[in-house]
Amino acid sequence: MKIIGIDPGLAATGYGIIQRNGNRITPLGWGVIRSGGESLPQRLVKIFDEVSVVFREHRPAVVAVEEIFTGRNPRTALKMGHARGVVLLAAAQGGYPVQEYSTATIKQSVVGHGRASKQQVGYMVVKLLGLSGEELPEDASDALAAALCCLLKVPPLCSTPAKRGGGREGNQLPTEWGGN
Repeated sequence: MKIIGIDPGLAATGYGIIQRNGNRITPLGWGVIRSGGESLPQRLVKIFDEVSVVFREHRPAVVAVEEIFTGRNPRTALKMGHARGVVLLAAAQGGYPVQEYSTATIKQSVVGHGRASKQQVGYMVVKLLGLSGEELPEDASDALAAALCCLLKVPPLCSTPAKRGGGREGNQLPTEWGGN
């Protein structure tokens, strides 16, 4: 099963791709989309276009996206919401199911507690994926953590995903996940 994790942000949107074969989790790639200092619409187009390319190249079974963390600054949350919206649109247009996780849930899944620091998350991502010595950009590390969260949730992919090309009724998993 291939999962793409996304850490949405207006200035920097991180992505990370992992694949599970049996009990083995393999990192397939990661990166950061930088939208530059252009106008808001141009920045959103850049994020949309580049995320769409990643989705088409890797054709994930699911896209794991971090939910908006409001924190202390509502303006930051609003900017993140713009970037998150175009990521969700790209996934929907590609027909890829989306799993959404709060920051605390991602941290809990990867580190063991929901108030972990970014450094702790980065450390555990490197350890869990066997990337010793690798330098991961913070946004890519957070995206890989979202993908790992999706994989580590019990039961995995517990919400009803959308079927590529249309809706899905009931609580069925797609055939490639063992459903009917």
